[in-house]
Amino acid sequence: MSVIDNFVAPPCHEHIKILWQDEHILLINKPSGLLSLSGKNPLNKDSVHHRLVEQFPTVTLAHRLDFGTSGIMLLAKSKEVNAQLTKQFQQRTVIKRYEAILAGHVLEDSACIELSIAKDPSNFPRLKVCELTGKPASSHYRVVERLQNPESTRVLFTPLTGRTHQLRIHSQAIQHPILGCDLYGTTETQAMSPRLLLHAVELEFLHPQTNEAMKITCPSPFDALYKQTKFQTANHTASVFCNVSGGIRSCHQ
Repeated sequence: MSVIDNFVAPPCHEHIKILWQDEHILLINKPSGLLSLSGKNPLNKDSVHHRLVEQFPTVTLAHRLDFGTSGIMLLAKSKEVNAQLTKQFQQRTVIKRYEAILAGHVLEDSACIELSIAKDPSNFPRLKVCELTGKPASSHYRVVERLQNPESTRVLFTPLTGRTHQLRIHSQAIQHPILGCDLYGTTETQAMSPRLLLHAVELEFLHPQTNEAMKITCPSPFDALYKQTKFQTANHTASVFCNVSGGIRSCHQ
């Protein structure tokens, strides 16, 4: 079934929180339900950039987070700084970590998901896994805890590439969609949370002017949103398992 792109973002009443700043860069905690950049539809004007440019007229986005994703975003206060940060993202020297809650109990305690992602014109704005036409995409995950009532798994994701919707697609591909995901979950898993349970918790990069190693953290809000009884992590030896495309392999870090 095709998805028509007539999305209009509902009002976001949460404020953007500034985590750290200097004269060159700005790090914020983006609320869930706020666009990173204003959309083409005039009804989708509210965004991170739209709000911050009023206070910081020269600010630009060094990267983006999906509408439903909350957490750390890095912004530049000049074009020169933006170019330097963009280079770090392109060279994949920036380390990003996300916390997510997935449907069901994930078997592997740690693994790498390696599945290429491609456009899916008939189902826009969805993307799809496709080894023939897709771009390589790799995501490492580590189970933090397994939960019950309902069964779910808290994981820490470290994407090794930066494809659009990558963590949401990879979670769906291993049959454990992120709770609250509208595009890649089921009706049941979407209804299990009022928001997408994906939060950017940590960002590591080099300061574009001082070359200082920066590490910014922003704890997820999921404990308050999603209180559950902890389920004991099973003690077992992780086994190697792959799909036809060799997309999943055991990985310990």
